[in-house]
Amino acid sequence: MRILANDLENYLGKTVNVEGWVNSRRDHGGLIFIDLRDHTNIIQLVITPENKESFTLAESVRDEFVLSATGKIREREPELINPNIPTGRIELVVDELVLLNKSATPPVNTHDDGEKSSEEMRLKYRYLDLRRPSMQKILKRRSDYYRFIREFMYNQDFTEITTPILANSSPEGARDFLVPSRLHPGKFYALPQAPQQFKQLLMVGGVDKYFQIAPCFRDEDPRADRLYGDFYQLDMEMAFINDGEVVRETIEPLFIKLATEFSKKKLVINSEPAKNYIPKGGIVPRLPYDFAMNTYGVDKPDLRYGMELIDLTEVFKDTEFKVFKQPCVKALCVKGAAGLTRREIDEFTEKARKLGAGGLAYILYTAEGPKSPILKFMSEDEIKNVAKLTGAKEGDGVFFGADELTKVNKVLGQLRITFADHFGLKNNSEVAYTWVVDFPFYEWDEKNRKLDFGHNPFSMPKGGLEALEAAKTDEEKLALLADQYDMVMNGFEVCSGAVRNYNPEIMYKVFNILGYNNEYVEARFGGMLNAFKFGAPPHAGCAPGLDRIFMVLEDAENIRDIVAFPKNGSGVDLMMGSPSNVDTEQLDESHLAIIEEEK
Repeated sequence: MRILANDLENYLGKTVNVEGWVNSRRDHGGLIFIDLRDHTNIIQLVITPENKESFTLAESVRDEFVLSATGKIREREPELINPNIPTGRIELVVDELVLLNKSATPPVNTHDDGEKSSEEMRLKYRYLDLRRPSMQKILKRRSDYYRFIREFMYNQDFTEITTPILANSSPEGARDFLVPSRLHPGKFYALPQAPQQFKQLLMVGGVDKYFQIAPCFRDEDPRADRLYGDFYQLDMEMAFINDGEVVRETIEPLFIKLATEFSKKKLVINSEPAKNYIPKGGIVPRLPYDFAMNTYGVDKPDLRYGMELIDLTEVFKDTEFKVFKQPCVKALCVKGAAGLTRREIDEFTEKARKLGAGGLAYILYTAEGPKSPILKFMSEDEIKNVAKLTGAKEGDGVFFGADELTKVNKVLGQLRITFADHFGLKNNSEVAYTWVVDFPFYEWDEKNRKLDFGHNPFSMPKGGLEALEAAKTDEEKLALLADQYDMVMNGFEVCSGAVRNYNPEIMYKVFNILGYNNEYVEARFGGMLNAFKFGAPPHAGCAPGLDRIFMVLEDAENIRDIVAFPKNGSGVDLMMGSPSNVDTEQLDESHLAIIEEEK
């Protein structure tokens, strides 16, 4: 029976069999040492010349050859103990060495030491990259992660139910992956962006608490925190719930346990204004969307640090400084920024310009007093009130934004994140959670000059049908709120949820307000609407994104590092060669034809 390297200390003085890959080989003339690696660890093999057959084989093996070794476990001599590995106190003296398979020279590093191979090569030869101990650890941790989550959900009396992969197109906000139907020419399935409609239908079907670890498919551009194509979420829904706080209170303990028990991190809220939104006896704030946008400039604020946006509009309402004669003036007080070089300030200024600002005004508070090119345009009272309201002290810097409110929030919100990166304010041993609630139900589509859904049309507007009917003007409609909520973790949106719109009359109305008639709604969502006509209970749920949460828990810089077989940044599977061409016969069966683009 094969014994794993991590267990070998329990077999001291006994004969055992170990199997694995050659991690390294050292020929000392009279002795050959082979470090044999399995998925748990490394064990040193000792092969002596007396064992001629095994010694001859050992002379020929190379890195990544697959071997089986049988022999006795013994303690190493004190001066030969290797403190750098858990098995460094023992070794296996080989009686029999068997070659299970040879290996070509690996094109990527299969060790964690030495130079790391490029991501392109690692993804092309992912099956080799996975041999690295760090990747083996990630795969095991991810398995433990799923077990941890499932046990929590079972303990909360949720029922695990799988939903179809071949489904219909749904308005989740991203592009669908379409699958042509061979049996129904000209028609298409869509891979589900989320099991949204199915889980709501389960509520209609009498399921009380549903969950699944669900694959989701979206044709979105990849980025450091988002995989291309497919990802996994903890999809959950609860019947007879008409208040999103019930869902938040149900799932929040899982988030807390994942951070503190699964990953041994410290929970923090280091932004003072956010602490005012922590419910009595609670841990995680509930930040209204408007508050989050006005205080942090984003709807997914990282609360591991403060550096809030300070409103200075009143300070400059009568200013003679032309740049600050704007509807909104805000500022960031950045601790330690007085030490920034001219080049660094220019880089932050260029960042602001790329975000749509005309530039980046600032004041640096040095030992000699405040310094800035804009001081000569400001009154004594303005200079004094800036320091007072921002709390700026010696060594700090204050950076301004002046424009329309939404633009100022956007620019300073992104600069807040950039400054935090620059000054190392993001402590990976800490986790800061917050719920963002009370999202606008509708928003203004500037491009098309009309109202549109703020997020998901399946969410319940707060106040229901009465609130919808009372909203006559665009301003009143824009003031409508959705009972919708996001969980934010260290500046990443990791969960979205809502109380669902389960009432056909309300469903028609939210679309009617945007100019869509009932026939349009029935054509798009007929399946759900028909089901809702048969006594749908109130229901609500959410869907934590498991890949993104795991990335944060494991301190990974890129989400592709915590997935077994990811695609690259261009959405290409370098290992399997997908997407790929298909032959004419397959196209014909699917009733498809390729139309060449005109050059």
